[in-house]
Amino acid sequence: ERITQTVEITKHVVDIEEKGVKLRLTIVDTPGFGDAVNNTECWKPVADYIDQQFEQYFRDESGLNRKNIQDNRVHCCIYFISPFGHGLRPLDVEFMRALHQRVNIVPVLAKADTLTPAEVERMKNKIREEIDQYGIRIYQFPECDSDEDEEFKLQDQALK
Repeated sequence: ERITQTVEITKHVVDIEEKGVKLRLTIVDTPGFGDAVNNTECWKPVADYIDQQFEQYFRDESGLNRKNIQDNRVHCCIYFISPFGHGLRPLDVEFMRALHQRVNIVPVLAKADTLTPAEVERMKNKIREEIDQYGIRIYQFPECDSDEDEEFKLQDQALK
């Protein structure tokens, strides 16, 4: 079923279990973000949503009954960047600069499979340069354990 484009924030909750560890993952989706004619401060509802979730958690933590607190804070923003263009759009810069103080941002090159490996590499380098140029802080993946084998370390470095 095709997902309709909207700037309305929607939540999807998924229960994941891996190796006996249970995790409730909440995906907050903003499909169609930035597709409007006037995108002035279109990132504001997303920033407000993140702030509201942190405030709610803080209120719950400050209350008397802290046993059954639900953590709905946003811990990570996977930000998809259009592959069609020459790097970041002004909207991308504005959005990430507004959110990088609030949440970990992981920029992802959308539809990268439509590009050649050389185009992907050029685009990634351009995006990295612009992220540095505009002072945007993105999530830095941690180093892998020192006891991992060399092949895993090379894979880890390539992914970063």
